[in-house]
Amino acid sequence: MKMAKRLFLGSAAGLIAVGGAQAADLPVKAKAIEYVKVCSLYGAGFYYIPGTDTCIKLGGYARAEVTLNTSYHFEAADNGVGGARNRLSEYYSARARQDLSIDTRTATEFGVVRTFAELAWTFTGGAYTGAGNGGTSYSTAVGNQVAQATPALYYTFIQFAGFTFGRATSQFSTPWAQYPANAYELPGSAGWDPVNEFAYTFDFGQGITASLSAEDQVANKQLAIWNVSAATAAGMATGTWGANDFGGSRAPDLIASVTVDQAWGYFKGSFAAHDNHAAYYGASEITGHPDDKWGWAGQLALSIKNIPTGAGDTINMSAVYTNGASRYNFQDYMAAPSFAMYGGTGLAGAYQSVSLAGVSDSVFASGSGQQLTTTYGFNGGYTHNWDPHWASTIFGAYAAVRYNNTAKGYICGALVTNLALSSGGGGCNPDFNYSVIGTKTGWTPVKNLTFSAELAYMMLDQKFASGSTVALPAQSAIAKPGAAYELKDQGSFSMYFRAQRVF
Repeated sequence: MKMAKRLFLGSAAGLIAVGGAQAADLPVKAKAIEYVKVCSLYGAGFYYIPGTDTCIKLGGYARAEVTLNTSYHFEAADNGVGGARNRLSEYYSARARQDLSIDTRTATEFGVVRTFAELAWTFTGGAYTGAGNGGTSYSTAVGNQVAQATPALYYTFIQFAGFTFGRATSQFSTPWAQYPANAYELPGSAGWDPVNEFAYTFDFGQGITASLSAEDQVANKQLAIWNVSAATAAGMATGTWGANDFGGSRAPDLIASVTVDQAWGYFKGSFAAHDNHAAYYGASEITGHPDDKWGWAGQLALSIKNIPTGAGDTINMSAVYTNGASRYNFQDYMAAPSFAMYGGTGLAGAYQSVSLAGVSDSVFASGSGQQLTTTYGFNGGYTHNWDPHWASTIFGAYAAVRYNNTAKGYICGALVTNLALSSGGGGCNPDFNYSVIGTKTGWTPVKNLTFSAELAYMMLDQKFASGSTVALPAQSAIAKPGAAYELKDQGSFSMYFRAQRVF
């Protein structure tokens, strides 16, 4: 019986093996290959993701550049070691960047669902900061700027049925922002830097839209709220007119805008409401605090395309007015709200000259309410295409800061007390103007590859009485001795060279 069972099992195994071998020899139908197909629904460069009805477009650029005589990459030498104009100043800065954008779109019964992201990997060869011992130290991060060997997430948002959720360009801003025909950082607009937002856009057709949004003010829409009662000599020597006295965030910025984007050009009108929420007068809550005060900003912008001077020539311009919302004029890539630029002097008894200036959203003193700071400005640029390979631009910007009489009283009292302002409170005026003029030329030998050079000159026009002096304390970070300095207007040239390949 056992022998019969073994024979049966062995025969069954043999039959299975033979059947398997024969089955393996039979022809098998190959799985269909899913080729990538062009998606023509949303313009050039889109493809269907295989196996889906979603279209995707990849893009970006590679860039290499050098800037000359800047405080930090593309910022004027108007503060820190750049503004010091001595052996600590950094006269060039090199940067390389790889940018990648990912755009996906899907048609649904509710309209197109879009997601967009843009990422960048940047290596900046700097910057140097004062070490406090007559030398410098190498820094890998400066303020909110892209630092050495740093990845950055520029955009990531979802758009659906008119809504935008995520990190996107402010609904206040224009497509050119602070770059009407330039790469240099200009005032006169809100800037391009994206914000976290919740927005809705009404599309009326023919390129006419209106948007409402709530946008995060933290990081790039907040400027100083100065408690002048806490001002120090060291801070005022850098153009900082008080202790920065933010409370926690309480409300987003509220934005409304109307846009017309047509073949002739582009027009935009924008409005922003900005809450200024200060902390306490002193170190604890029993010292009290000033009430919140809402500021605002308004902007008008215009772009004219294909003007008669040549095919593709354009003019871009923006004008802005702010009261208690100064970042909508002095955009955040200008970095510091305070400026200290040094130069020579012919005034007897003065060691050197200096231009000190500062811009805030508001100022207050202990026991008082906030005094909102007023600013206004504009920027503009003209681009002329000489031929398909060569283009030149001219550009400029102007921004003014104006404090009311109460705020001037607070600031001037602190200047007399802390820096021994020679003209006293009667000859003190912390108002100032900041302006830039420049030109750029680019050569595009082949499509999407451009080499360009740009030259800019900035001017800091302070309003202190002629011949006024301040007694600055020793500033070890920029190797400046304690001495008398003449208050005087200053200017600075900057230049950059860039190679960029767009794909």
